[in-house]
Amino acid sequence: MSSKINCLIAQSGGPTTAINSSLAGVIHEAIQSTTINKIYGSLNGIQGVLKDDLFDLTETFHIDSNNLSTLVHTPSMFLGSCRYKLSDPLVNDSDYHTIFQQFTNYNIKYFFYIGGNDSMDTVNKLSAFAVEHHIDVHVIGIPKTIDNDLACIDHTPGFGSAAKYIASSILEIAHDAYIYDTKSVSIVEIMGRNAGWLTAASALARTTYNEAPHLIYLPEAPFSTASFVSDVRTQLEKRNHVIIAVSEGIKDPAGMYISANSTGTDQFGHVMLSGTGKYLENLIKNTIGCKVRSIELNVLQRCASHISSQTDLDEAYELGKNAFRLATQGETAKMVTLTRTSNAPYTVTYDSTDVSNVANVEKCIPREWINEAGNDITQELIDYIYPLIQGEVPITYQNGIPSYLSVEHLFRR
Repeated sequence: MSSKINCLIAQSGGPTTAINSSLAGVIHEAIQSTTINKIYGSLNGIQGVLKDDLFDLTETFHIDSNNLSTLVHTPSMFLGSCRYKLSDPLVNDSDYHTIFQQFTNYNIKYFFYIGGNDSMDTVNKLSAFAVEHHIDVHVIGIPKTIDNDLACIDHTPGFGSAAKYIASSILEIAHDAYIYDTKSVSIVEIMGRNAGWLTAASALARTTYNEAPHLIYLPEAPFSTASFVSDVRTQLEKRNHVIIAVSEGIKDPAGMYISANSTGTDQFGHVMLSGTGKYLENLIKNTIGCKVRSIELNVLQRCASHISSQTDLDEAYELGKNAFRLATQGETAKMVTLTRTSNAPYTVTYDSTDVSNVANVEKCIPREWINEAGNDITQELIDYIYPLIQGEVPITYQNGIPSYLSVEHLFRR
């Protein structure tokens, strides 16, 4: 290798409002480094490496302080994404040889993969292969996921902004419902296959005048349709309008998903769910018979940068910076982490963990943070989420809509 080496960054999994902030953090540190010649980006995650779909971030897009700042506030993934599972190298190592040959071709010494649980599986496999074959490439994972289900980290970048969007949306749904003088039920379906962190964030919509959501159901507590109908009846005796937050992945006592549709599994074996809210809507229609509607937030909760959390973006940026520092210190097979040191005032410290502690591990809400009836959350969980939605992000507008960094490179190829 020459005296100056290159680094490569890729993004994977589902989008968030904060993942580009982590990308910007890595770029910021790499630009400052005297040892880095070029900063490459891989389009569409690890698949971009396999397809030789890399481009020079430092030259092609002329990353500077101005558009680096715009990148921080741009939603989703500037580099594109993928959901690609690497095979066990003992079964099929062809992808690994292609990937590391590409690293050699581009003089890559540091590879940063920004993603969630499945992405950390990729980091873990690539790191192990490099070590086993004595390849001098350092692979570092940078966490992201709105689901907040990664182990070994207090919370994941992307979750705070999604939580802020969900709480705000629930409050606005409540305002919409309260104007009518008729009995009604609104069921809001929120993402979360096995972890209910996002749905729990709906509780932050409660104010001095608003008690909605009146019921909250999470995957971590068994769901009974009979108890659900009874809960709704009880609430309708107290008020005209009942607003319910429910995770898409709620399960019956036997562990079966309460969902109108299951559309198979993805490459990583995760059940793909849809229709939970609609199923419950029909259940209330058929049992209680009042006005009822279901609302599925779906992808809207992932990339609502117009209402992102400044705390979330700041932490994501710092994790990106720390990832670069970690790699240049000679570390590999790590994921950068943060640990909460105080709630009031809210403070965190930054560290790292072996990525093997994170890959294929799912962090769920402790059962003690859910009430005994399984239809609400405790104050401890509210206190945990509340600091993460703080701070409003100044968004630049053009012609009345947010002005983001162009992603034409993702669809004009």
